[in-house]
Amino acid sequence: MTNKLERLAALGIELVPMPGLERHFVFARDGFASLVERREAGFGRLGTSGLITEHGLAMLIWRQEEPFFVVHKNELPASQEQVEALRQFTSDLERALRAC
Repeated sequence: MTNKLERLAALGIELVPMPGLERHFVFARDGFASLVERREAGFGRLGTSGLITEHGLAMLIWRQEEPFFVVHKNELPASQEQVEALRQFTSDLERALRAC
């Protein structure tokens, strides 16, 4: 598990302390975050990544080929740069967690 945390740190991805959250880890980078299932042996399944907002974690959705970050009743248009950064964050996180 230490090796994976070192790989994540090298990618600029940090483990965010979340007191009271017992079933998941939270990882974040550049305003994006993702929940990762806690398992006895370390890390489990990766959840959907999203944009951290004042209203919570906003998920990326598409409407008529236009991207938006949505949380509760709030939505923000997503730029192409944000969409790409979210995809890269998710890809980097997944690769670092799955690496042997």
